[in-house]
Amino acid sequence: MDWDKLRIFHAVADAGSLTAAGETLHLSQSAVSRQIRALEETLNTTLFHRHARGLILTEQGELLFDATKSMNRRLETAAARIRDSEEEVFGELKVTTTIGFGTLWLAPRLTKLYEQYPDLKIDLMLEERVLDLPMREADVAIRMKEPSQADLIRKRLMSVRMRLFAGRGYLEGCPPIETLDDLRRHRLICQNPSATQVAAGASLTQHLLSLDLPSLLTVNNYFGVLQAVANNLGVGILPDYVVQDFPNLVRVLPEVESAEVPVFLAYPEELRQSKRIAAFRDFVQDEIIAHRRRSRSTAA
Repeated sequence: MDWDKLRIFHAVADAGSLTAAGETLHLSQSAVSRQIRALEETLNTTLFHRHARGLILTEQGELLFDATKSMNRRLETAAARIRDSEEEVFGELKVTTTIGFGTLWLAPRLTKLYEQYPDLKIDLMLEERVLDLPMREADVAIRMKEPSQADLIRKRLMSVRMRLFAGRGYLEGCPPIETLDDLRRHRLICQNPSATQVAAGASLTQHLLSLDLPSLLTVNNYFGVLQAVANNLGVGILPDYVVQDFPNLVRVLPEVESAEVPVFLAYPEELRQSKRIAAFRDFVQDEIIAHRRRSRSTAA
């Protein structure tokens, strides 16, 4: 089968338009159309339904598109491994993690990584959905539980606990918080119970919500919770790693915390030799070591 025709088919299926695919491939619409017709004749089938609003894959087209997506991922993997030299770290690295960890811990620290590897191009994908690493939806992941997928290299990085925090300004002007009952005189800020979050955090949230507190603000991610707490809106449930970077936050009710949440870094076995993966892994590990040192220093 003609590889060039498959490449053009993949671009059309991905874009849903002959014109858009042509712009991506730097080909005229008529040239793209001829290649698609030729491929359909070779396969003796129809790959697209033509509509005024664009192109829709037929059942046979969907089967072929699944195959070309797999081929494309493998080619990207091969190209990435070829580009990784013995001395240099460059090119694209797709990193996925949760919105909270990526926004509050990882993104603020990336300056150091770019200073060391200025030619690195990081695609940071922050979402609660677990992306499929073996299928190359991402190259490397930082997850709040041990990955269950096969063919992954995984390393436990650290542990996190969810705790209660409030701003110094808020505490100065509000009734003291010495027991759980005292929370009834304060506004609780937390993730919405229906939002995706780690089980330990969800358990703590449900426990505190069972107190039937009179005032409540729920947000669908920890960044929103942090902003509300930092602006003295109430007492918030936040991961313990935020305290170092936000010194105006004060922990309240130290006896109240979630169970331990393990944090793992994982990447596909086939990327074991990737220089980009190694650079990112070492950077994250170094930052966690520095984070622990600062935490011990602050506690002392």
